[in-house]
Amino acid sequence: MMKAKITIQYCTKCRWLLRSAWMAQELLTTFEQDIAELSLQPGRGGVFDVWVNDKLLWSRKEKGRFPEITELKQVVRDEIAPDKSLGHSDRKPVT
Repeated sequence: MMKAKITIQYCTKCRWLLRSAWMAQELLTTFEQDIAELSLQPGRGGVFDVWVNDKLLWSRKEKGRFPEITELKQVVRDEIAPDKSLGHSDRKPVT
């Protein structure tokens, strides 16, 4: 299977670089064997989008919020490594 190309586009005016870098680090650590490239792309207008192989997986504008890191790992996993276990990140919250 082809390794993934991930792009995190973030708003520079909103100062979301650190959030983007942290999420990038988490994805690179979790999916080190599955990612060929991960880039941070400066943007404007409140953008915070996560793209995998040119497919939009998360849009802050569409969802109205940022992803929780476990949520982001799950949607990325479902796209690039559906059989991969995320351990405790796969557990559903107790209600």
